[in-house]
Amino acid sequence: MPTTTRLLPLCLLLLSGFACSAELSIRGTTDKDVAIYQPGERIEFTLRVLDGEAPVAGTLLKWTRTGDDGKTEQGEGTAGVDGLKVATTLDKPGFVRLLVQAFGADGKRLQGYVGGWGANKNGDIFFDGGACVEPEKLQAVAEPKDLDAFWTATRAKLDAVPITADLKELPSTNPKVKLYAATIACAGPKPVTGYLTVPVDAKARSLPGIVQFQGYGVNKHSPPGWQNEGAVFLEINAHGMELGRDDAYYTQLQKDLASYCFKNEENADREKTYYHGMALRVMRALQYVKSRPEWNGKDLQSNGGSQGGLQGLWGAALDADVTSSEIWSPWSCDFGGITLGRQRGWRPDYNAALDSYDPVFLAKRITAKVHLVANYGDYTCAPSGVWLVYDNIPHARKSMLVKQGCTHGYEMKGGMQFTIAPTGVTDVGVRK
Repeated sequence: MPTTTRLLPLCLLLLSGFACSAELSIRGTTDKDVAIYQPGERIEFTLRVLDGEAPVAGTLLKWTRTGDDGKTEQGEGTAGVDGLKVATTLDKPGFVRLLVQAFGADGKRLQGYVGGWGANKNGDIFFDGGACVEPEKLQAVAEPKDLDAFWTATRAKLDAVPITADLKELPSTNPKVKLYAATIACAGPKPVTGYLTVPVDAKARSLPGIVQFQGYGVNKHSPPGWQNEGAVFLEINAHGMELGRDDAYYTQLQKDLASYCFKNEENADREKTYYHGMALRVMRALQYVKSRPEWNGKDLQSNGGSQGGLQGLWGAALDADVTSSEIWSPWSCDFGGITLGRQRGWRPDYNAALDSYDPVFLAKRITAKVHLVANYGDYTCAPSGVWLVYDNIPHARKSMLVKQGCTHGYEMKGGMQFTIAPTGVTDVGVRK
């Protein structure tokens, strides 16, 4: 059971004077720098309210604890300069999450920097973090028995379509790099579309290849602002959208693709789900980069974050020529985890047909070097699913950065982080 230690308000700072401060924040730590515990072991969080780096005493904090044991508990207490302590346990492999909010003397939420994807980065301050128990022992639902046969058949459909591309050269902001709008033929409902950059005067078989995938959304795909001078670089969107159209086209596309990947009727059939066309475009993008005369034939990256991380993992699993992947907080990992009691991230309802797209299973096929990022407070892409992907990569050329107090759009300043790898835990320290 979680316990809360109440500290008497010291009133060293007047909270009313900080209600609109952009410097206010809640910083959370665990009693272990590496927040990995044993079943039944006490997990203690300390929550401090800060103005910049100065402690604010007398703040009311309200917290909610959830976990992969299915328990939800709530409490509140007043944080002093040494913070408020909340303790809990978890008796099986899995994760606990602690969400904390701060209130002023007027009963209103305290305001500060909270990050996010929109233009306004200020809002109600919070701590969203957690800890885990024996994450190396996490288990997924059963893998589809015909997983390899399904992807062999899918690849055959793709291979039946010749690798051809319509390239439109565009003005480049870097005189050392040529920029193209690319439309690449693909199996499925849409072509691959995106932006290709190739260094000027690149010699045959001289360059690594990099494919970059984008996060969830239906936004106008614009040329990259930074252009790689040392690689054949292709950034694609998830939809095969037309490039360079007017705003009305993209507004209509947003309506047409509203809630894509979330439609239960489509997700009941693994060849009708939106994930299917996305995966075909991932495979074709990598094939195209390999077909370029400049590719050196040995170095190929498949990278992305969030939905782009999902696609990057697909690429690493489904193309044996991929040699490395940088993957931040990948989406749609561990679809079936909610049937085993794990906390749900932001993702479609579970259907066994989606297991064929789950990186948890496809990770077992990855031969490339992989670096992952998992955030304890990210329940858009739950850390349990990311950790399962790490567990299932079947070789030692893997690592994962784990960050405390980070969500999908916010990084807590001063948060603890560490890197895990088959050789052990390294780089334990506070994020600046």
